[in-house]
Amino acid sequence: MASATTLIKASYIIAFDGKQHCYLKDAELAFQDDTIIYVGEKYGEPAENTIDAYGKVLCPGFISTHAHLFESPMDRSFIEDKGNPRFYMSGLYENLPARGMAMDDEMRSVCLKYSLAELLRSGTTTVVELGPACDELAEYISLLGNRVYFGPIYRSARWYTPDGKQVLYEWAEDKGFKAMEQALEFIKAHENTCNGLLKGVIAPSQIDTCTPELLKESHKAAMELGTPLTIHTSQAVVEFNEMLRRHGKTPVAWLNDLGCLDENTLLGHAIIIGGSSWTNYPAGDLEIMAGSGCSVAHAPWVFARRGIVMESFHKYQKAGVNMTLGTDTCPQNMIQAMRWASVLSKIMERNTESTTAADVFNAATLNAARILGRKDLGRLATGAKADIVIFSADSTNMVPMRDPVKNIVYSAEMEDVETVIVNGRTVVEGGRVLGADIRELNRRVQEAGEKLWPRLSNYDWAERSVDELSPPSFPYLNERLENP
Repeated sequence: MASATTLIKASYIIAFDGKQHCYLKDAELAFQDDTIIYVGEKYGEPAENTIDAYGKVLCPGFISTHAHLFESPMDRSFIEDKGNPRFYMSGLYENLPARGMAMDDEMRSVCLKYSLAELLRSGTTTVVELGPACDELAEYISLLGNRVYFGPIYRSARWYTPDGKQVLYEWAEDKGFKAMEQALEFIKAHENTCNGLLKGVIAPSQIDTCTPELLKESHKAAMELGTPLTIHTSQAVVEFNEMLRRHGKTPVAWLNDLGCLDENTLLGHAIIIGGSSWTNYPAGDLEIMAGSGCSVAHAPWVFARRGIVMESFHKYQKAGVNMTLGTDTCPQNMIQAMRWASVLSKIMERNTESTTAADVFNAATLNAARILGRKDLGRLATGAKADIVIFSADSTNMVPMRDPVKNIVYSAEMEDVETVIVNGRTVVEGGRVLGADIRELNRRVQEAGEKLWPRLSNYDWAERSVDELSPPSFPYLNERLENP
C-alpha cells in the first residue's frame, strides 16, 4: 500500500540547496511518512493531504544540543538575581545542588514532560538531553513526538561547598565506572526506539568530576557506538582554576592531551577559556578546539542571566569551531537562544555585523546536525527527515516580511509557531501541543515548585530558606495595604 503524501503550499520556504540555506517564495514541500520527497516551485503530483501555509514560513526544526529537561522549570524565580562572588557568580555550587537534591522523582517526571512540550512550542524538534536515566522518557517521546538524543550522566566525583567559600570534591571512582556501565546499558536498551526518535549520547558529566580513566573509556565507548561524546567543559572559573591546579593545563588542553577531543566531541559551554578576561590566562584554547574539529554547545541565556558572556561567538566561529546552540535551562526556547547568542556577540564585538541571524540560524540547524552525524536533520531538502516548523509570516511580530530568518531570530516569539512536524507527525497544530494538556502541566509544575521550595534548606550548607537563597523581588505582605 502506497504511503500517503502531504503537500504544504507556503509563501516562504527556508530550503537547503545542498550547501546552504536559501529562500523559496510561493513554493511547495511534500513528504511521505517521515521523509521529505520534494522542495521546489510546484510539486505537480497528487497528494492525499494538503496544508495551506500561505502567509506563513516553512522552517527546518531547530536542534538544541544541550539541555537539562528534568530540572530546568524549577530554575524559574529561584536562580535569577543572586550569586556568590566567591564562585564568580556561578550557580553550580550552591543553588543548583540544593535544588537538585531537593527534587524527587515525581517532580523530575513532570518537569521532563513540561520541558519536552516547551521545546516543541518553540519549534525545537531535536534535543540533546543530559540527565538521570528514566524509563518515562520513551513514554513521553511516544506521546509528544520529540526527537531526543539522551545522555544518562555519570561522574567520578561530586562537588560541594561546606562553607560558601571553597569548592571541594568527594571522589568515588568505582561509582563512576558503575554509573557509566548503567548508562551504556540504558542507551543500548533504548537505542532507536520510539520509531527512531530516541538515540543515545555518551555523557560524562563535568570535566572536573571525571578521572582521566573514565574519560578515556567514555571516548572509547562513544567511538564504538558511533555516537557523540558530550561533556561540560570550561563552564566556570572555579573549574578552570581547579584544572590548572591539578594538571597545569586548561580544561580544553587537558581533554585534548587525553585524546578525547575530536570531531565526535561536543563541549558543553566552553565559555571560560584561555584568552578570555574571565581567566586572565594565555590564549590557545580556541586554536586547540578548532584544530581538533570538536563542536561547542553554547547556551547564552544560562550565563547571561549571571552577567557572564562568551567572548565571543564570532571569535569561535572565525577560528573554525563548529558552533551549535543549547537551551540548557528554562525557557526551553531556541528562538531566544538564537537571539541572545547574536545580540550578546554583537555587544562584545561592538559590531552589528558580528554573529548575524544567518550565523545563529546555522548553529541551530546545520551545525547541530553535523555533530549528531545527521545529514537528514536541520534542513528542508529532498531526503531529509520531515522535521518542519511553520511560522506565521503575517503576525504582529513578523510583519513586514522580507527576510524570514532575520524576522525569526530578532522578532519571533513562541506564539508565532503555528505548526510543528517531527518525523512526519504533526505534534503542534494551531499553536497547541497535541500530546499534552498544557494547563494541567502548568498546574503540576506549580505544585512541584511549592513542594520543592520548603525542602531547599535541608540541602544547603547553611540551611538557608528559599527566600534567603533567592530573595523575592518585593516583599509578600499578608495584611491588607491601606491607601497611601
